[in-house]
Amino acid sequence: MCRLYAMHSNEPTRVECGLVMAQNALMEQSKGDMEGLMHGHGWGVADYPDGVPIVEKQTWAAFHGEHFKKAAARIYAKTAVAHVRRATVGPTSIENTHPFHHGRWIFAHNGTVPNFEEVRFRMLEAMDPLHRVEILGETDSEHVFRYLLSLFLRHPEAGLFDTVRRGLDQIVAWCAEIDPDRVVGLNIVLTDGQHLIGSRLNRSLFHLRRDHLHVCTICGRTHVKHEPSTSYRAVEVASEPVTFDEVWEEVPNATVFRATEDFRLEMKPIAA
Repeated sequence: MCRLYAMHSNEPTRVECGLVMAQNALMEQSKGDMEGLMHGHGWGVADYPDGVPIVEKQTWAAFHGEHFKKAAARIYAKTAVAHVRRATVGPTSIENTHPFHHGRWIFAHNGTVPNFEEVRFRMLEAMDPLHRVEILGETDSEHVFRYLLSLFLRHPEAGLFDTVRRGLDQIVAWCAEIDPDRVVGLNIVLTDGQHLIGSRLNRSLFHLRRDHLHVCTICGRTHVKHEPSTSYRAVEVASEPVTFDEVWEEVPNATVFRATEDFRLEMKPIAA
């Protein structure tokens, strides 16, 4: 179990309210989510302020000290990903803390791959050596990330969206072969700053689309330095709604999604 948040927009946007100040901001979820669980085994934030990813991670809880608040306050970008961890596979360490990154790619995961040691062997066999040797930690999450990138490296002509869908289908199939009674948790977010791909499988996930500039009810300001000639568009995805005065829509279970050019979510089913 973990909690994640992602924002993707057509103009640089501040996410401090969603991460720190909102009624159910990610920092609050780290202290206690809607199920009463604490996510205190590390946190990470990633963004693309100048088109190049910057990732900051720590192994303590997001609600401890000022570090998470300061990291959230600096983010002003078109794409951002944040994560608070509740460890299930792998101990608490920087190497096991999300988001993971490779080149321009950023990845975060909420959920658990059951019987991971057996599934891990199958993922490693199918993984490109480039990604196999770069695994630094012990989590199921990092292995899923490297497996998906391996598929895309070998078959870029298939497209990122369908590649992720096919990869998740395969992971679910492996888990079912090993133990069909165990539930697979695969909520993911994958981005290169230009595209946002994700999934929901057996964990809560919500999204909010913005089709105009709005004044935040938390801070009383807009979150962008708006270009008047541009129609502001954005989509936010989170394990739980971070605000209580906006309509967050639930992402259907067992789906893969991507943000379209007009910042809607296009969805396809996972063969779960």
